[in-house]
Amino acid sequence: MAFSITQSLDLTGLKCPLPVLQAGKRLRELQPGDIVEVICTDPMSSIDLPHFCNQKNHTLLEMEQSGEQYRYVIEKGSETSNTEPD
Repeated sequence: MAFSITQSLDLTGLKCPLPVLQAGKRLRELQPGDIVEVICTDPMSSIDLPHFCNQKNHTLLEMEQSGEQYRYVIEKGSETSNTEPD
């Protein structure tokens, strides 16, 4: 499916937790509804980025792997946490 990508973020070569931290930083700079494409090579991103999206109320629109490269398309949500307070 084709999305109107607001920004693309190439995080190739970065290891956990940097892909999530960098994606989070970029998403904080954008408006709700904006769409970010994240490209990375860290295998842990397939666990970390979906979890991050769920926790921060972002929508993971697309997730795919091609060889050692992972691609995520994330729509920025309202950034309210879905977790219970401590």
